[in-house]
Amino acid sequence: MIRILSREDVRRALPMRQAVEAMKRAFAQLSTGQADVPLRVALDVPRHNGVTLFMPAYLSADDQMAVKIVSVFNDNPAKGLPLIHALVVVVDATTGEPVAVMDGTYLTALRTGAASGAATDLLAREDARIVAIFGAGAQGRTQLEAVCAMRPIEAAWVYDVAPERAAAYAAEMSQRLSLPVKVAASPSEAVCQADVICTATTSTTPAFADADVRPGTHVNAVGAYTPQMKEIPAETVLRAKVVIDHRQASLAEAGDLLIPLRQGLITKAHIHAELGEIAAGLKPGRVSPEEVTLFKSVGVAVQDVAAASAVLAAAERLGLGTEVAL
Repeated sequence: MIRILSREDVRRALPMRQAVEAMKRAFAQLSTGQADVPLRVALDVPRHNGVTLFMPAYLSADDQMAVKIVSVFNDNPAKGLPLIHALVVVVDATTGEPVAVMDGTYLTALRTGAASGAATDLLAREDARIVAIFGAGAQGRTQLEAVCAMRPIEAAWVYDVAPERAAAYAAEMSQRLSLPVKVAASPSEAVCQADVICTATTSTTPAFADADVRPGTHVNAVGAYTPQMKEIPAETVLRAKVVIDHRQASLAEAGDLLIPLRQGLITKAHIHAELGEIAAGLKPGRVSPEEVTLFKSVGVAVQDVAAASAVLAAAERLGLGTEVAL
């Protein structure tokens, strides 16, 4: 029997706070040699302005295994379709038997938001109150939800190149989180007041100006996932304490880091730590209120394994989904 879980099943099974804790554990295993994570395979589809990624992983400490197939097709929003489509298959690590198939589109947004939630908890100032979100898509929604789960956020700003999307986002998230969410007329208006900044765009140019970033700000950068993409100004990278999800993946895919590396502005030594090293207590996080911290994530399959395994455990307990025989 295999359990089929819809988007709504996934949402009900794994609340954000629990997802954040699952991410901390997954990243700690990744950074302490308790995870097998091959570099994801990317299948480019330039004819349709898209890419499909295949992401397997095994968490040995938790004995959990899964694989995700995720597609990012940049023309989809103009067609009224989600930018990202994904499917996750959970495999019984003791037998190799597939035991669940679940919606990976929402799971991807959830686990990406939860990773930023973990980074916010480990790196942002305790008194952070204002957050700026760049990108009014599904990822931008879970970014705000995750930051609000980790800090007592009092207000949020959203900026998107499509003002109508930003307005819809502000209305929805204000109601969902009982929080004033305002549309920023410019990147500067959002950033100059922010204690936490989250970028969840597909931009190839910086989303904001470094001069607007105040001392003590924490930045979660999750949108740029190829060597050509760039959301964060090089000046911000240069002055920030840089924390990444996975060294191998970041140095292969993170344009926010690879571009200043190629320009000679930073070296690999500028990377302070993997998030899992901080979660495991191996390296320090924030050490002063004035420090600018930057969490750069390209996404790692251990996140999907941990989130999907937590979803499956809750689904079995709550009786969610449909069991079928293949």
